[in-house]
Amino acid sequence: MAPKEIAPTASTEHADQDTAQRKPTIIQGGMGVAVSDWRLARSVALTGQMGVVSGTAMDTVLARRLQNGDLDGKMRHALAEFPYPKMAKKIIDRYYIEGGKSADTPYKATPVVSQKPTRDQLELVVAANFVEVFLAKEDHDGLVGVNFLEKIQTPTLASLYGAMLAGVDYVLMGAGIPRHIPGVLDRLAEGEKVEYPLHVLDAPADEPVVTTFDPMQFGEGDIPWINRPKFLAIVSSATLASMLAKKSNGRIDGFIVEGASAGGHNAPPRGKMKLNEKGEPVYGKRDAVDLDAIAAIGLPFWLAGSYGTPDAVQQALATGASGVQVGTAFAFSNESGLLPEIKRDVIERCRNGSIEVHTDPLASPTGFPFKVLGKRGTVSEESVYQQRRRVCDLGFLRQAYRREDGSTGWRCPGEPVQSFVAKGGEESACEGRKCICNGLVANIGLGQTRRDGTTEPAIVTCGDDVKSILQFLATPEANEYSAPQVVRHLLSAASPQETSQSSAMVAV
Repeated sequence: MAPKEIAPTASTEHADQDTAQRKPTIIQGGMGVAVSDWRLARSVALTGQMGVVSGTAMDTVLARRLQNGDLDGKMRHALAEFPYPKMAKKIIDRYYIEGGKSADTPYKATPVVSQKPTRDQLELVVAANFVEVFLAKEDHDGLVGVNFLEKIQTPTLASLYGAMLAGVDYVLMGAGIPRHIPGVLDRLAEGEKVEYPLHVLDAPADEPVVTTFDPMQFGEGDIPWINRPKFLAIVSSATLASMLAKKSNGRIDGFIVEGASAGGHNAPPRGKMKLNEKGEPVYGKRDAVDLDAIAAIGLPFWLAGSYGTPDAVQQALATGASGVQVGTAFAFSNESGLLPEIKRDVIERCRNGSIEVHTDPLASPTGFPFKVLGKRGTVSEESVYQQRRRVCDLGFLRQAYRREDGSTGWRCPGEPVQSFVAKGGEESACEGRKCICNGLVANIGLGQTRRDGTTEPAIVTCGDDVKSILQFLATPEANEYSAPQVVRHLLSAASPQETSQSSAMVAV
């Protein structure tokens, strides 16, 4: 069957051309699971800078928002615009609960996406990413990006397609070496079948394991018109940036150069891991990024990791960077997806000096160091960590491994120890591992309620410079601030010429 294409209008073509010419000075970081949700990304995009939605666990987020009753109707509104109405109806019929589920009722499970996803899994992942990007972009022509992790591989192809269906402007990706993504974007934009190699432990190099996605098959011959978004690779070294620029299977459009003080996952230090007296990884001169070498590649780049002040923005621009990526400042703004009580508590503790951030080398199942904010009632507390029953039912950070029979299995050092060992894992690998998946979902008020009545505890992450969020408060007594306030303050020291490539304000 020949593809049925929906042609763009003249105004759409003009907007796409205009968008392609703009580069933001501020990129709002793609954080957590729906911390960088559509509301935050939209509010930043409306200032003329780039808003970014997190593409992590979007299938779970959409399903749980619908089960909570979708009280503002936004999920169903976006699904009504999804190019495949029958799929949208199936998702609503399966998950939507009028008025919302009761507080003590567990959320319906969303099956973990495997190497060969089921039809229902693909539809949910594609639709969920469409919904988030669609809402972030609705009724304006500002820049909106989506952030993915290379470590989370099986949903990636369907996630990219969903975001592209909604017209996402940029794709950002780190936590690994995303050299296959540019080519995937090229082929998806042409409606072609794509494949993505999976990292499988102990798999022979001559027997690659791949996951695939076919837009033609997915749409049953109906392929809407989509554009190829720009791709920014998140890197921590000039060596990696240079390799990606030369050896990726498609066009790299720029880099986000992220330092070890950024929130979330950090690249591990080079060489043998050494810990300081607090048990944190020690970063040295070898970990400093050669910005001259980055600039010599000739592609735009943005700096990330403690660049959330006007002076830091100026310093970044002085190096030749196009601007900065800022996460923590936006994470605690009114528009972010974090629970309001978490944001209020963090602001107050920054004010009284009791805030602490620990770079934990063990917390994440990925093996990457992970920033954990110390907070009562979260798994940053040893007692909460020990009391939580180990379970791996979301599985986004599972690792693929080769079984003895040659098939592909999945395990996570955050799952029950006995189960992990039975799958060939080393018991020592489970020590100190926390369930990042369930913890991050709990951050936004969507934590699973267990059959015993307990609710999954949160795990909060942020950058080392979290105390700097006080600069965004309108008065010393204020308990909140907005994302537009962050943008205005960060750009307050920049000249109009330095920020001329991005709009001062996007008309709604």
